[in-house]
Formats: sequence, structure tokens, C-alpha cells
Amino acid sequence: MNVRYPKVSVDKKKLVYVSFTLDGKRIRLYNGRRVNSPIDPNRYPLEQRTEVGKVLASDTYKFLINGGELLPHRSNKQIKHKQTDVEYLKEALDLKLKSGYSEKYIKLLSYSYKLLEKACSGGKVSEFTVSNILSNYESGVSYNTIRKHIKVLVNEAKRLGMTSNPLEGIKPRKSTARLNRPFDDVGVILGEIQGFNTNLHLCSLLTYGCLLRPHREIRELCWEDFSQDLREIRLSGNRTKSGKNRIVPVPSYIREHLKFSNSGSIFEGFSKPPGYNYFKTLWGRFKETSISLKEGQTLYSFRHSGAIEIFKRTGSITKVQSAMGHSSINVTLTYLRGLEVAELNEEDMPILLE
Repeated sequence: MNVRYPKVSVDKKKLVYVSFTLDGKRIRLYNGRRVNSPIDPNRYPLEQRTEVGKVLASDTYKFLINGGELLPHRSNKQIKHKQTDVEYLKEALDLKLKSGYSEKYIKLLSYSYKLLEKACSGGKVSEFTVSNILSNYESGVSYNTIRKHIKVLVNEAKRLGMTSNPLEGIKPRKSTARLNRPFDDVGVILGEIQGFNTNLHLCSLLTYGCLLRPHREIRELCWEDFSQDLREIRLSGNRTKSGKNRIVPVPSYIREHLKFSNSGSIFEGFSKPPGYNYFKTLWGRFKETSISLKEGQTLYSFRHSGAIEIFKRTGSITKVQSAMGHSSINVTLTYLRGLEVAELNEEDMPILLE
């Protein structure tokens, strides 16, 4: 069957549909019922419909090229039975899997779904089910992480038609504030890392000097992400945590260590980005041999140290926000409080008049 890839369009009522030609006839689909797909873009908020429509286009194309017969329009045939909570959650997960999120995020969503699937009874997911799952996590961080990912699936499932809310009444757990320890002398620790591994050294430099996140934004860097003079890094929103495009200046002390090659990755010995745990593994090995590292210092400490340096030199929260790539000023304020950056100087404090 010769079928062109469906086109995603929006009608005058702002309803999203996919269109294609089949046997000389122009076909419009506003949902996936005729191609046995659960996708319905128009159940979503306006700003999300086009993206979901792209998923419907993909499902439609796969259905047709694999020999599927287009079901009759407004067929009396029962296409979809009344779904259970677990089926809605699986549908929500499948949609997320097609949406281009990071590998780590997808793994956590899939893991959270499996916990729900295993714990539920008769396809029904209740508040009691979720409470039992979360009771296995003593750490506030782990508890809140699993709760957050379950919430993502539940919210998506509710948009798809699930009527229950198993998270109702389950609040996040308060976590004790943890001090992210920056480096006292960045130069000393960088020198030690340079003698240990050149790729870890370059990653550390970029984390400090460009304030990019090491395990995705830096790990996935290719030469095409740099300007020709290597003075800027340009990342599209699907490569950043905030989802926004970023243009980051590259300081001269980093450019000195950039050795251009024809390989895709900027890291020596790799034609494509290293695996997700590459820098985590290197850092663990370095930590075992280091004589300079202190308790609580991690690869992210370079990012913390860079943020403090910018704030001390400029005193500008907005510049720190821009450099860090935070989605809002509130995120930056929370971040700086976590680093225990002083917001008041001695000169700001009350004076005693004699």
C-alpha cells in the first residue's frame, strides 16, 4: 500500500486532525478509533494538541503500512471496552514513551507504572494502593521521586478518561534541607581530575564554566552544538531540563581543551555520546583515589561553584537564572538557598547609633 505520511492540521474550531490520501480518497482522522489507536489529541489542552496529533499521525502511518484496514466511519463495531485504571495508566505511559523525554525520566515512569500494575487488584488503582507502594520508601527523596512520577502518569490517565484519583490525599513528604557543598578551590580539584582522566576533566570544566548539567546536556554534546569559533554552545529545548533553547558562552579556558575531530562526540574515543552512567562511573573511580575531595562534593559541585561565582561577582539573581537555565526565578532562589548563599551582607544589617 502506497501511503504518504499523514499531515497534522488544525480546523477552524481548533480541533487537531491528521489527513492522508487512501485509494484516491482524502481521509481525516480526529482520533485513533479507526486505526485501533487510543490517541485522541482533542482531549488535551489546546497548546498540547498538535504534539499529540503527531503521535496519532505516527500510529496511523504504522497501522496502514502494516496492512491494517481502515475501520468504517462511525462504525457500530465496539472498538474499545470500558478501560480499567491500569489500562488508562498503560495508555498514559505509552504516550509518554513516544514524547522524546530523557532515558532516565522514561525509566522512572516505566518503573512507577510497574509498581502500580503489580500492586493493584482487579485493574483498580486506589489511594490505598499508592500509599502501600510509597510506604516502602523511608527516604523522603525516594518517596517524593516515586510519588512525582506516579502523579505524572495519573494526570495523563485522567486526561485520557480515567475518573478516579488515587493520589488524592497523598501529600509529598517534607525533606530536610541538604547543603550542596561547593569546592573551596576549583583550580586544585580540576588539576587533580586532569591527571586522572581527560574526558572527566573536560566534563568538569564545562559543568563549572558553562553551568551545563553533566549527565545529559554535557554528555550528549557533539561538535555541531558549537559555533564555528567554539565560543558558543547552542542546545534546543529537547536537550535541556527546562525545555527551553539555550545559547551558552564558552570561556577561553575551556576552549583551550576542545580538540576538534571528525567524530560526533566532543569526548575523546567516542563517535557518539557515551552511555548514561559514563561520567557517574568515572567520578566514582576518581573519588576513591582523590586526596582533595571532601564529604558531600560531587560532579554537580562544579555547577554549584560556578553559580556562586556568578552571584558573588554580579549580585544578579536573573543572571544566575540565565546561566543555570532555570525555568523561573523562584527555582533560582530555591537553588541559592540550598547552597546557603548569603542574601544579606554585613552592610545590610541594622546599625546602632551612639
